[in-house]
Amino acid sequence: MAAPGEAPGEAPEPTPGPGDPPAEALRAVLRPSGALPAEALPVRGYDFASGPDLAELLRSFRTTGFQATSFARAVAEIQRMISAKLQPLTPEQRERGALAGPRPPSGCTIFLGFTSNLVSSGVRESIRYLVQHGMVDVLVTTAGGVEEDLIKCLAPTYIGDFHLRGRDLRESGINRIGNLLVPNDNYCKFEDWLMPILDRMVEEQDTQGVRWTPSRVIARLGKEINHPESVCYWAQKNNIPVLSPALTDGSLGDMIFFHSYKRPGLVLDIVEDLRLINTQAIFAHKTGMIILGGGLVKHHIANANLMRNGADFSVYVNTAQEFDGSDSGARPDEAVSWGKIRVDATPVKVYADASLVFPLLVAETFARSADAFPVPGGH
Repeated sequence: MAAPGEAPGEAPEPTPGPGDPPAEALRAVLRPSGALPAEALPVRGYDFASGPDLAELLRSFRTTGFQATSFARAVAEIQRMISAKLQPLTPEQRERGALAGPRPPSGCTIFLGFTSNLVSSGVRESIRYLVQHGMVDVLVTTAGGVEEDLIKCLAPTYIGDFHLRGRDLRESGINRIGNLLVPNDNYCKFEDWLMPILDRMVEEQDTQGVRWTPSRVIARLGKEINHPESVCYWAQKNNIPVLSPALTDGSLGDMIFFHSYKRPGLVLDIVEDLRLINTQAIFAHKTGMIILGGGLVKHHIANANLMRNGADFSVYVNTAQEFDGSDSGARPDEAVSWGKIRVDATPVKVYADASLVFPLLVAETFARSADAFPVPGGH
């Protein structure tokens, strides 16, 4: 008969000797390991004894762990995008790709989305580099991502501090974006520059039948600013559409509102732009998504890729969490459930501030492959 507390057929637990630890604790703590995943690598960080080497430091992120490893996976995913983009197309694939829009077809159409705060910051220069060199094909941003780019051509934004008091700044006519400062005079200069252009746009609409869409407005403003530091300037020069379905949600909208009293009648057609972004995805051979931040820019790109049963390559960079059910915080696997990322894809999310991460991603991917990209428009 089994002793009290023993299951039938079990051998009784040996009584530990005076110097023996409890067998149950030993089994719990020293449980034998099973096989590791095939892709598991030993953890090892960068050894500064070899001297500072930024490229080697970034490569060591793969085995550093946490978000450093996510960064390395994002580098690999973007490198796959670039490799696919540079693959030659068959005549049939090229013919189909030509249906997508103004850009020459390639092996992978790359969608780049970014929130306006990143254009306010120095990340603008990393974005401008990609657009200037024709390394991406479609941009999606908010109104601020457009106007901040243009305003910076008229007057600078400044580094401030997160802790500056809003009341004091308001009395001084200074606007704060995180730890960045924008004098209100910058927006006055923007108004002076923009109003005559809006006059001409209404005139062209009324006399020439021009149908303005947000992307056409942005291209026109990029042409008018005629400034080599502008993202919008290079986008229109290289036929890269800039989609902004919420174009009126910002200073640009304020100016359009004020202008409507002076000369009413400007019409923006958002449906034509919706067709443009969706056809870019539908007729692409492959697609890649690089999305910095969340909200509208993240969903607008992902939803366009739903039209092709999902993007082939995806990298998200943001600090949002998924616990509240927001699309901004959703991990890539949620997009797989909607058909916005392909089921066999290897998407990556990096939980980090894009001002830290994105310039490093560009340094390790597009900048290293710069010579492989054709020179856009002979520039």
